[in-house]
Order: sequence, then C-alpha cells, then structure tokens
Amino acid sequence: MEPQNTIEIPKAYNSASAEDKWYAYWLKHKIFHSEVDSTKDPYTIVIPPPNITGMLTMGHILNNTLQDVLIRQKRMQGFNACWVPGTDHASIATESKVTKFLKDEGIDKHKIGREEFLKYCQEWKIKYGGIIIQQLKKLGVSCDWERERFTMDDHYYKKVIEAFVKLYHDGKIYRGNRLVNWCPVSKSAISDEEVIYRTINGNIWYFKYPVKDSDEFITVATTRPETMLGDSGIAVNPSDKRYKKLVGKSVILPLVNKEIPVIADYYVEKEFGTGAVKVTPAHDFNDYLMGQRHNLEVINIFNPDASTNENVPQEFQHLDRYEARKLVVKKMEELGLVEKIEPYQTNIGYSERGGVPIEPYLSEQWFMKMDELARPALEIVKEGKVKFHPDHWVKTYEHWMENIKDWCISRQLWWGHRIPVWYCVGDDHCNLECKQPIVAETKPEKCPHCGSTNLRQDDDVLDTWASSWLWAHDVFKTEKEKKYYYPTNTLITAPDIIF
Repeated sequence: MEPQNTIEIPKAYNSASAEDKWYAYWLKHKIFHSEVDSTKDPYTIVIPPPNITGMLTMGHILNNTLQDVLIRQKRMQGFNACWVPGTDHASIATESKVTKFLKDEGIDKHKIGREEFLKYCQEWKIKYGGIIIQQLKKLGVSCDWERERFTMDDHYYKKVIEAFVKLYHDGKIYRGNRLVNWCPVSKSAISDEEVIYRTINGNIWYFKYPVKDSDEFITVATTRPETMLGDSGIAVNPSDKRYKKLVGKSVILPLVNKEIPVIADYYVEKEFGTGAVKVTPAHDFNDYLMGQRHNLEVINIFNPDASTNENVPQEFQHLDRYEARKLVVKKMEELGLVEKIEPYQTNIGYSERGGVPIEPYLSEQWFMKMDELARPALEIVKEGKVKFHPDHWVKTYEHWMENIKDWCISRQLWWGHRIPVWYCVGDDHCNLECKQPIVAETKPEKCPHCGSTNLRQDDDVLDTWASSWLWAHDVFKTEKEKKYYYPTNTLITAPDIIF
C-alpha cells in the first residue's frame, strides 16, 4: 500500500531556507510581540539604535546576538519579554555621509538649501534604515517589530521637543558663549567622543616677547604660532624664581603691537619649554580657564572654517590657519624674535567626521546643566540599583559623573531635531525684551513682547545624544506601557555609552 503522506528530505541542509521559513512563522504568529500583561513580570530591552549611516558591522552583530540570547532566555522562563528595535538618525554622522554623497554627485548642500537637503537625508534614512532592519531580521533576532521606532519619527520627535521646553523652563537649559570642540569642515560644535587624537610629529617654536619699557624678553614655547595673534597674556608658575620680578608687568605682543600682562598661575609647568607660556583664551581649553581666573580678554581670531578673521592685523586676515602659521613664523623671523625651532611630538585632536584638526572655538551654544541630573544617576549605581558588567566600569562611570561638565547640546547642522526656539525679528516696535529667546513646542503666533509675527526659528539642531537619552523611556507611546515596561532591565553596549 502506497503511503498517503510523504516528506522529501533534502540530502543537504539548506540553512537559508530553514531560517526564512521559521522566521516567517514566528512573525506570523507574533511570537516576539509583547503587550502589557499585569499577570506577568516584564523583561525589557531597548536596542541601542544603530546609526543609519550605512550597514551593520560585526560589532552590531555581536551586540544584537547577545541581546537576543537574553531576551529568548527570559521569554522561555515565562517573563513578558519585550525587545524594542529601532534606528538612530545620527545627526552629524548621517549629515556628513549625505553631504559627501551629494558632493560626489556635484551638488553643494548650501546651494540647494536646508529643505531640499533634508529630502536627501530622508531618502538616505529610508534606504539605509531599511537595510539595517532587514539585516537584523536576517540575523534572526527576536525583536517586537510592531514596536519599531526611529529617533525622528513623529511620536519621538514630539517627546524630544517637549523635553527641551520643559528643561528650559525648569532652568536646566541655557544659552551661553563658551569654548567648544569645533569642526571646521562641518562648521559645527562636536562632542568629546567625536574627537580622535593622533600623535603628530611637528615643531615647537620659541618666540621672544619684548618686556615693556625694558631691553628684556620673555621667551615662550608654542606649537601653534598662528594663535599668538589672539594672545591676551603670558603665564608663569608663581614659584618660578626666574620670572618672579616680571609678574604683574606687561609685554608687547609682537605683530599685533599691544600690551598684554604677565600673570602667575599654578597650571604652568616650570619644566615645559621655558616655563613661560602664551595664553590664548579663545583657542585653548586650559588657556580659557586661566583667562577666566585672571580676567583676561578673550579674542576669537578664527572664522567658522578656521580661516583668520578681522580680529587680527590686516595682513594676516582671511588666511587658512596653516597659511597664517607660516606667515606668523616668517614675520617673527624677520623681526629676530624666533629664538629656536625644535622637532616636537604632540597629540592633536581630529574631527572624527571632518577628518581635520579641531579648533577650540568660542561659540554661542545651548547647554544643559548636568550637576543635578548626574547626582541621582550616580547614587543609583552606588546603591547597587544599577549594575555594570564587568563591574570595573563602575569606577569609570563614577569618575565621569563626579567630574561632569555642562553639556553642549546644540549643533550647527540641518539633519536632526531643530531646536524649538524662536527670535523676534520684528520692526521698530521691538524692545529690549524682544531679544529674549521664545521657547515653545510649536511656533508662536506672535512675539509675546511686541506682537510682531515676524519670528525666526533657531537654525541649530540638537546633538544626537540630546534626543537618544530619552530612548529607553519614550519608545513607549502610552503611560500604561511606560509604567509597565520602564525602567528597562538590561543595556548591552560599548563602554563609550558612559561618556
């Protein structure tokens, strides 16, 4: 009698066919989907959203495999396991990629304008965001795909704007003129994590600065001759007997021909160079702090593209910073004020995206006060409510949180969450109050001070992390879901998430 049902077993196992078959089965039967269920304990992971800059790397594959192992284990143990997938708009990283793509096509982003450029960014997101999601599915990860999120989808965008407005009105966000890491290519502030340090073989120049009303000179050592055009002081160590009699006197700044003071500050290392250093508060982070301590003038000598501006003598204006360096050295040599030049190895910070040395740059930006926010985050780790694996990362975390600085959250870019701030650019009826920023979730109908309807929105967008920090909370759309799934249980990521 012939068998009624037969199954033909292939001679060789076809992994691709089996994976596709079973993944489709899991999705059809919603095996990965989670809903609020008060009879079960939740176990929640939100995916560290991959940047839509390209395709997944081996690091992403490892990371998501580890998350998948945990979520499947908890699902089998009876937990209501929820793994939320999604992608990150990655503001500066994506904008750099799209800008380069357009440049290769002969298109200048500034010529097409903001609105048209953002259309290209959206197309990029659709293409590469789609590729990333398909790669994750091909990997077989058990995410709840009905919960897929994007850091600029409508719901999330709204939550980011709400958070900014609330924090501003709570006094946690402010506008300030501060020194930031500046990328001359993107013409934007960048984070410390986007600065890559490289060891460079260069030179150190020894310049002589004439002491006022004297035949004496103070010799300073510098690796950046061009910034001397913005010097506002010479600093020595208070315990350095060589310069004790000169502290409080003035020197003449060569090429600029202006008086600048000699100050004493313990930051200066007696053993470095000659023991005397030039102080350029607008173009060095340590000099900026010294300048604040001694009330020195802050002179910005660069344009956003790192060319010299009108704050330097005319013959040095509108030069690339390295052309300005050559000219400064040449002029100092002609004046007989170069004592010597020595080879010198130094670490220089490069913009990760721009590929060029950054500039410490004085710029008006939006900042978030971090002290009050860092305190509870530090306490829950010390109390053992949040655990690190391996636990030696706790020391790194504590060091960072205990030395936290206010966070520059604005970026001079187009792709991202545009800062919800408007400025009155009205007519003659404007008053002093009109200069105050108007912070609101949507564009105001008119200026609250003068009634003008002529308002301009801030051009800047938020740093990527000034939106991603809400990810674990605002991927959930209802208060019921937030109450049930948040806080999440596990985050698997690289250690740079700490910073």
